[in-house]
Amino acid sequence: MADSLGIAVIGAGMAGRAHAAAYRTASTVYESVLPPIRLVSIGDVNADFGRAAADRFGYARTDSSWQAIAEADDIDVVSVVIANSLHRDVVTGLLEAGKHVLCEKPLSDSLANARAMADAARTAPGAARVGFTFRRTPGIAFIRDLIRDGTLGSVRHFSGRYWTDYATSSRAPMSWRYQGGPGTGALGDVGSHLTYIAEFLCGEMKSVSGGQFSTVITERPEPLGAVTGHDHVAVSDSYVSVENDDVASYAAEFATGIGTLEVSRVAPGHPNGLMFEVFCENGSAVFDQRRPGEIQLFIDDDRPGTNGFRQVILGPEHPYLGGGLAMDAPGTGFGQNEAFVYQARSFLEEVAGIDEADSLPRCASFDEGVHNMEILAAVADSAQANGKKVQL
Repeated sequence: MADSLGIAVIGAGMAGRAHAAAYRTASTVYESVLPPIRLVSIGDVNADFGRAAADRFGYARTDSSWQAIAEADDIDVVSVVIANSLHRDVVTGLLEAGKHVLCEKPLSDSLANARAMADAARTAPGAARVGFTFRRTPGIAFIRDLIRDGTLGSVRHFSGRYWTDYATSSRAPMSWRYQGGPGTGALGDVGSHLTYIAEFLCGEMKSVSGGQFSTVITERPEPLGAVTGHDHVAVSDSYVSVENDDVASYAAEFATGIGTLEVSRVAPGHPNGLMFEVFCENGSAVFDQRRPGEIQLFIDDDRPGTNGFRQVILGPEHPYLGGGLAMDAPGTGFGQNEAFVYQARSFLEEVAGIDEADSLPRCASFDEGVHNMEILAAVADSAQANGKKVQL
């Protein structure tokens, strides 16, 4: 095991701050088996953003280029949380420099770039992983356990949606999120999450069909300053065309069932509306991100007079929560931020050389990141072919 691990995060936006905070907390959950963690640098081309995040989360410095982080001898582990189109150059450069890299999803902006990154990861000396953060959500992981251990049994139907409203305003400024080819908008942003969640529960998709895209706000104003995350900043009177989807939907075929998936970034009133229901041979389960401390569970017990859904409050008996919270009693409250902590902890355990049997489940590989993007590309192909089925 290393004497210590030096951490850097490239990208000081919304998700970058989540990674930065997660590394700060990762060694405080579960048993203290990690080597000392050094919070070294927040990297961002905007020096003010980088400095503010470094000060906020206790990192020693900020760097204005990824090359400086790649060359730094005091940095071992790097999270890459920047525009998707920048992933390939930054990640492959860091891997060549011997760093361990955790890349935000989707793996890249194009399937070709994602495959090149996976190729680079196979020969890299360091670990290369992609962040499928919702796999760490206790309620989702618990539902998967109920499917796998036979309590719910094999899946027959999955119905999921991920509705967000960050792009609802037509005055929201143009940013990289609104640029790129078909399927790189709402589908690539939140649809990538919903897609890997569906496979996490139901198994690999065999085909997709019924792909549909809609761009309801076709132009957005140019910002007058730097944009971070989903922030709304002052804008000019000059407008730029939106290149990708505000709303997307598709149908999926699994080995033992089918699914319907719908995503939006223009759903007023739904800031982070991940919801799904999975129907199985012995019952069904419901998850709603707005109430992450519980699931709804139906087990068919052949008593029609009293049978129905029941609320299951999540606590230390469920995945990740026992020892994973400072106060891990049922009902104490947790959410998406904790999933980033469990993700960071898993990655650090792998980098530190802790045996997989004694660790949290490993983060997704770059090959899994490529697979996720292959599905998104197939949905785009389906949409361009008027919903035609595309085999995977």
